[in-house]
Amino acid sequence: MRRVVLVRESYADPPSLGTALARVTLQGVASGLLPETFRLSRPPRIVAFGSRDRVSPGFGQAIAAASDAGFSPVQRLAGGQAAAFHEGTVAFSWAIPDRSPREGMRTRFQVVSAVIADALRSLGVDARVGPVPGEYCPGHFSVNARGRRKLMGVGQRVVAGGAHLGGVLVVTGSDVVRAALLPVYEALGLAWDPASAGSIEDEVTGISWAAAEAAIVSALSTRFELEEGTLPAETIGLAQRLAPQYALLP
Repeated sequence: MRRVVLVRESYADPPSLGTALARVTLQGVASGLLPETFRLSRPPRIVAFGSRDRVSPGFGQAIAAASDAGFSPVQRLAGGQAAAFHEGTVAFSWAIPDRSPREGMRTRFQVVSAVIADALRSLGVDARVGPVPGEYCPGHFSVNARGRRKLMGVGQRVVAGGAHLGGVLVVTGSDVVRAALLPVYEALGLAWDPASAGSIEDEVTGISWAAAEAAIVSALSTRFELEEGTLPAETIGLAQRLAPQYALLP
């Protein structure tokens, strides 16, 4: 089994620190200085914008809309479009060493989607892989409930020597996601169906954030040899210095 270091520390201050940590961890893993690392965290309220959002004429207005809704606007490491994170979501960040990272992009997407889908099924959700009509930040490897509500989105970035998969699983508060993204997508001029945004709680009542995290860890452990760990102080320090680069000001 492949060894993966599991990190369960949340770094929420400043809100852009998560993106900076993903970048620094990816660089460390790709260069061989860090082992393969899978980080699970409880994020602050942020709207993470992708590269496609930044070329929209309404980008500035969208940043302001996120801020007005009480969400810190930040840049995401991978591509894609705006996604909302909050305290009722599980954020994941997976840095993987790979000498030919582009060749394995689809396989990595398939693996992480299967992990999340298996975790959700263990909680009683009819989880399926694939987009649902009208979903926000649409992707072929989203995980949904019953083919109707998006629960998880994932993006990927590759660099020389490695790849990073990052995403968000909504445990509770689908209404919070909708409230954040409605004005943001309107500003960006993007059509989506708010009813397509769901949460685990919408499907199975009484599910806690801790139960969702535990289910993900259990699903991972069937595929990888997990070793609980922490990020090195040097990694955290570098990310703290880089974090302002990923903050977006309205």
